[in-house]
Amino acid sequence: QMASSTPFKVACALLLCMVVAAPHAEAAITCGTVTSKMGQCVSYLKGGAGPSAPCCAGIKTLKTMATTPADRQTACGCLKSAAKAIQGLDYKKAAALPG
Repeated sequence: QMASSTPFKVACALLLCMVVAAPHAEAAITCGTVTSKMGQCVSYLKGGAGPSAPCCAGIKTLKTMATTPADRQTACGCLKSAAKAIQGLDYKKAAALPG
């Protein structure tokens, strides 16, 4: 379990870096929003070819929505929960997602 927490921390740190410079907009992040925006990335994260256009668009949308520390923490928690539920994710690919 300890070894699997490191990739989650890397993914969360990556998400944090991606959203820190996002333009300010009033938005409340929910896990439903996070999973719907990132759902298009699962194929890539499970070993598929490069991230699809919808995957990249979802990441960009999350960047613009997660403008507060609370939003970023919520998004990170949602990503952790979702990642635990999906078998076979390549965390190196998660860290390499464009943002």
